Amino acid sequence: MSAFEHSQRDDTDSARQAGTTSNQTSAYEHTQRAPLHWLVCPPSILLLIMAWLNRDPPHLALILLAAGVATQLLGFCFGHLNIRDEGESLVVRYGPLPFFRTRIAYADITGVKAGRTSWVDGWGIHWTPGRGWTYNLWGFDCVELAVRNRIVRIGSDDVQNLVAFLQTKAPPEP
Repeated sequence: MSAFEHSQRDDTDSARQAGTTSNQTSAYEHTQRAPLHWLVCPPSILLLIMAWLNRDPPHLALILLAAGVATQLLGFCFGHLNIRDEGESLVVRYGPLPFFRTRIAYADITGVKAGRTSWVDGWGIHWTPGRGWTYNLWGFDCVELAVRNRIVRIGSDDVQNLVAFLQTKAPPEP
């Protein structure tokens, strides 16, 4: 049994245990967790302490407080990376706070291959000239997609299974 079939069975079993049924289960779903969001805790705590110690003048305290809270919230947006099949598209979503995500239609994918990002590509969400979009949480393994004449790299610790799944969903190359 492949990993994406195993994931589908686990989703169905989980729904059954929760007392719910689902007419549409994902053929692929994987969540990668990483400690990246914990790296922003010390700076945000430092900003909050500085806000407390610098209450006078109040505008400085408010700026430091807002920066500390924003830094911590941003960090919690990158606690994990979930890659999920949703019928006609692949959804890439960071969490647990679901502010950052993208949807890639399978019909738009013209190529799929395993790859590696470099330190230039980094982690997070960004566009690099000549290299395309990168959605990466941790590590350097990725799936490289050709999507409508652009490159999209999706970092994962489950690259082989994601490549195998996407090759079944993407239209055949001409």
